[in-house]
Amino acid sequence: MRIAVDTGGTFTDLIVEDEHGRRHVYKSATTPDDPSVGIFNGLRDAALERGVSLEALLGSTTTFIHATTRAINAVLTGTTARTAFLATRGHRDILVFREGGRIEIFNFSVEYPDPYVPRSLTFEVPERIAHDGSVIEPLDETALLGIVAELGALQIESVAVCLLWSTVNPVHENRIGALLEEHLPDLPFTLSHRLNPTLREYRRASSTCIDASLKPLMSRYLHSLMDGLAEAGFTGRFFMVTSQGGVKDGAFIAGAPIHAINSGPAMAPVGGRHFAQTECASDTAIIADAGGTSFDVSLVRDGRIPLTREAWLGETYRGHMTGFPSIDVRSIGAGGGSVAWVDDGGMLHVGPESAGADPGPACYENGGERATVTDAALVTGLLDPDFFLGGRMRLDSRSARGAIERDVAEPLGLAIEPAALAILDVVTENMVQAIESITIHQGVDPRNAVLVAGGGAAGLNAVAMARRLGCPRIVVPAVGAVLSAAGALMADLADDYSATLATTSALFDREAVNTVLADLGARSEAFIRDSGAEGLSYEVTFFAEARYSHQVWDIEVPLRTPRFESSDDLDALISDFHDVHDSIFAVRDPESDIEFIHWHARARCKLHAQDRSGVEFPRDRMPQRRQVLFAGHGATNAQVIEFGSLGVDDVMEGPAIVESPFTSVVIDPGVAFRRGSLGSLLIEVPGKVDETAVRLAARRW
Repeated sequence: MRIAVDTGGTFTDLIVEDEHGRRHVYKSATTPDDPSVGIFNGLRDAALERGVSLEALLGSTTTFIHATTRAINAVLTGTTARTAFLATRGHRDILVFREGGRIEIFNFSVEYPDPYVPRSLTFEVPERIAHDGSVIEPLDETALLGIVAELGALQIESVAVCLLWSTVNPVHENRIGALLEEHLPDLPFTLSHRLNPTLREYRRASSTCIDASLKPLMSRYLHSLMDGLAEAGFTGRFFMVTSQGGVKDGAFIAGAPIHAINSGPAMAPVGGRHFAQTECASDTAIIADAGGTSFDVSLVRDGRIPLTREAWLGETYRGHMTGFPSIDVRSIGAGGGSVAWVDDGGMLHVGPESAGADPGPACYENGGERATVTDAALVTGLLDPDFFLGGRMRLDSRSARGAIERDVAEPLGLAIEPAALAILDVVTENMVQAIESITIHQGVDPRNAVLVAGGGAAGLNAVAMARRLGCPRIVVPAVGAVLSAAGALMADLADDYSATLATTSALFDREAVNTVLADLGARSEAFIRDSGAEGLSYEVTFFAEARYSHQVWDIEVPLRTPRFESSDDLDALISDFHDVHDSIFAVRDPESDIEFIHWHARARCKLHAQDRSGVEFPRDRMPQRRQVLFAGHGATNAQVIEFGSLGVDDVMEGPAIVESPFTSVVIDPGVAFRRGSLGSLLIEVPGKVDETAVRLAARRW
């Protein structure tokens, strides 16, 4: 048995894959102060449904996979550890200078962002390594010990160390680590050359500081969770989801928590790719994951999930860069709990503020008073107040109507129902714009893509989004409400290894490159023998980071072979670089020299066979009909169909609401849908509608 858990901002998603390959889905409220409480609540629900004790459930579990937003939430809310930054003398302002850029080119009123670690907690270490690894200035240990004493006096909770050219010669960083262990043995620290051996000082320093600041929090949380699971009977392997779309041992992530920064959102594209390929035979997919707090959108292109090295925490240029490759996921504040509000100019907004899990939307009757997307969905009939979370939670329509009337309808001079439709229209537009940022803005035509709708709230406006984008097909997986958790069950055990070695295509140092690749390969094989020993299969792939001479940014190019045996291997790499550069920038320059900067090895171990099983949903509700407000159609008597009662390949047509215990999928009038052979809901969208006509019809209604 395998279990995957994803703790989001509003709900904790849990999926149990039993010994027969069947999957069972559960949701519980997230408990922000201690997410493990919400996790154990979900586990108890799973045990109760199966008629066993919690100890029996965990005792029969071989694998527990966890994705969480705890790390990124700590960074965004400023609740990380009090961290000191040790830098080479004369270079204490690496975090201040950062990497420049502006979102609004002509907006000069934006405050310059603060460094991740305050300048008052940044210390200059007397030492200097040259670019070739030679020691220009030896480490002054007397001065260093004075800094160490000051760290103790300042009650520092963690230390980040990033020295110039430590990636070439780490002798000084290693010595600092040894002295910290000797004089402050209980103080966690991060050395940049071990964590992120890359060029670009800001990225390396930023990643080091972020990692160090998360160590006390994430170490306590993960060890507490692992100990709690063990005490409850779990004896299997505990994995954490990483930002790169794989999983790693929980103990490793506790020691390098930066890898879990985007662990939750990273799994949705892994699951989405699987369903797009198996249900629609498509290698191009838009993954839309709408939860209670955020809307995460990602892309599958040519069967690949794109990675980005421009991963920022917070706004681009104004936030902080992780310095690590991450699955390219764009997130906006648009989910079921997103708050609707009208500004002083009479403009309606939805988000980015969320009601979250506590107090939640007004209809939860948990102290929330502000109108949200969930309240609007309830007022328009998209949600059944008696069947939310399968009936375990009842929604209050009166509270939802009151909040919408006060916050939106009265300020805009509208009746309650048109105001609710307006909320849904605005949040849909926000989601569409987020999707366009990773499709149209990157040269991908959404009309050629499948839209995979995941998350508990994605079904509310999936058809509306697809129409505005021109997407002809929508896939709503049976596990769509917990898409990230489902993706975690499909993920591979993975690790990346990298090294810096600069050479060029004109003066290619084959011997040095082969030495580096051999070392990376050996480290990958050791990982496979150790962590991946139980894997069904494994793969090691090699990459180079390269650029045209004098360019600023590098691109990643796969290597056809793990070694350069002849000039033909180099010619192949050069040709592949031109092709990759042309596909990204629509420019190729065969006459230019190419600079190779970094070399990578990526080891992946498949932990399980990819199965084709689905989810068993209850079928105990009689077919129903209810009044639903559809934009452009007004009040419509729509059929309400249980997800589990749909026959495979029985084509039906909206207006309809397809419900499961954890999501409601809205099917507009005239839209055909059916259930695929693997259990997913497949929707055929007839074409793009006249949005102006839809809005006018909604106002007339």
